[in-house]
Parts: sequence; structure tokens; C-alpha cells
Amino acid sequence: MKKKKLGYAKYGYIFSIPFVIAFLLFSLYPIVYTALIGFTDLKGLGMTSFHFLTDDPFRNFKTVLTNPSFIKALKNTVIIWLFNFVPQILLALLLTAWFTDKRSTVKGQGLFKVLFYMPNIITAATIAILFNSLFGYPMGPVNDILMKLGFTDSPINLLINKTVAKGVVIFIQTWMWYGYTMVILISGVLGVSPEIFEAAEVDGANRVQTFFYVTLPNIKTILLFTLVTSLIGGLNMFDIPKLFLLGGPDNATLTTSVFIYNQAFSGSYMYNRAAAASMIMFVIIAILSAIMFQILKDKDEEKLRRQIRQQQKSYKIKQKELKKAQALSRESQETFQAATVEEEKGEEDV
Repeated sequence: MKKKKLGYAKYGYIFSIPFVIAFLLFSLYPIVYTALIGFTDLKGLGMTSFHFLTDDPFRNFKTVLTNPSFIKALKNTVIIWLFNFVPQILLALLLTAWFTDKRSTVKGQGLFKVLFYMPNIITAATIAILFNSLFGYPMGPVNDILMKLGFTDSPINLLINKTVAKGVVIFIQTWMWYGYTMVILISGVLGVSPEIFEAAEVDGANRVQTFFYVTLPNIKTILLFTLVTSLIGGLNMFDIPKLFLLGGPDNATLTTSVFIYNQAFSGSYMYNRAAAASMIMFVIIAILSAIMFQILKDKDEEKLRRQIRQQQKSYKIKQKELKKAQALSRESQETFQAATVEEEKGEEDV
């Protein structure tokens, strides 16, 4: 049996080789190379040779952190992410509670789920073109509706307004991703044992109490996953701000990813500064993710793990003490036996 297990195990390693090679070539190597060029003077436009900044290795990082455009882009990124994640998670939780409620059956659940998830399937370029057409100036559906309702007498170029432009980007991000978040949360709820919900119903808990006191505590891990993935995706937001308004008007929708793209490929070709900005964002995302893991981790499970570890340590200590006691008893028995033998020999000699 051992030989067969070893023989089958090698195929797992063989099948993992393509992934390992792809990861090393297309993920790990670019990450390491990006981290390295952040400490160099590398630029684009055919310049392949570069030198490490020995006099001040963190020059590019200091330049990026003191760049007003990067600071504004970071603020925009955080604001856009917060204002699209909060309604996104609330709407996803509401739909999750609606679809997973066993006390009421929703007709056509499959159709609703497909419709809610569909915006996530549509490409970002298509959505950017769609909303550019909706808010078109001087002719566009939004302007036509505003004029027919009497809010304005003439067309308005809404997208030159910073607040409106940022609000539209926030709405697009919420509309695109709430269906995905809903599907993830529904899968988490379906993984909870039905007996827990049945026990809550027997105890007289209503739907609201069941959702807040039974459902949410049991999907805490899924909520943590959703929050962390949304944080990573939100702070790397690129496609909609870039394709929809190119970061405008007046950098109102400029995000850090758009800033990095502009540094590397739009006119300046400052690969070193773009790499430094990327590493700064990597550190920010890693720190925030660690904080979220620390805040939202299951404290009861952590206590249980600590108790198990303490029990294991005490058990090992007791085992060591028992072995020492056994060794001492053996030594005492051996010495006693040796003394008895000597006494017997002495008596025989006498």
C-alpha cells in the first residue's frame, strides 16, 4: 500500500508543474523585477540599461509620496472604494437574506440571480461606452430626461462636474460588483447547517433575528474574504476610471492604478517611479488586509486553539515528567536489586 501511495503522489507533483512554471514566469518574476526597478533610474523609450540609486535608494519612493497627483489619486481611490463598497455589501446582504430565507419562496430565483450577476460579466470597455452615451452632451438619454421633467431648459455637460463624475464611477462600481458579492455570500449561507436555522425557528426567532444572530455570525469568514478581496480590487481600480473619463475631470476620478499607468506609459515613461508607486500600494494593501484579518478573525476559535495548544503543552510536560519518574523508578529498582544481590553474596561468603 505504501508503494502505491508514493507512486500516485508523484502524479500530483507532475500536474502542478505547469502552474508552478506559469506562476514563476508571469507572476513572481514581474513582481520581483518591479520591486527592483523601483530602486533604479530605469525609463522607457528603448532604454534597457539602468543603474541602482546607490546615493539615495529610496529616491523614487520619496518622489512618489510627495507627488500631489499621487496623493490626490490615493484619496480618490479610498473615497471611491468606500462609497461603492458600503452600498454594495448592504445590497448583497439584503439580497442574500431574501434568496436564502426558507420561510418564503421567491419565484424565479434563478432568473433574478442571473440578472443581478450579469453586470459583472459585461466588459469594462462596454460599460464605459454605455455610460458615456447615457451622459452624452449635448444629446443623451440623461439630458433628455432632465429636460422633459423640467429640471433644465438646455443640455448640461454633467461629466465636467467633479462630484457627478465621481458619483457615476461609484455607481458603476457598485452596479458591477454587487451581484458577484451576492453570489459569494449566498454560497456561504448555503454552507451553513440547516439544523441551525431550524433550531432558531423553533426557538421563535423571526427573520430579522435569524439573519443578525444566526446567519451573519456563521458567515464571518465569507464576509472577511469579501472585504479583503474588495479592498484589493478597489485599491487597484483601473478600468472604469481610465476608460470612462481618463481620470478626469481635473483628476477627480484619477486612481492610483491610473496614476501608475500614466507614469509608465503616458508621455513620461518613468518606469522607476511607476514601480515605486506599485510597491507603495502593495505595502498599503498588505497592511490593511492584515488589520482586517486581525479585527474580523473568529476570537472564539482563536481561544479554542490556544486552549488546545496549552493542553498539548501540558500533556507533553506531563509525559516528560512521567518518563523522568519512570526512569528514576527504574534506577531505584536497579540499585535496590544490585544492593540485594551484594547482600546475598555477602551472606554466602559468611
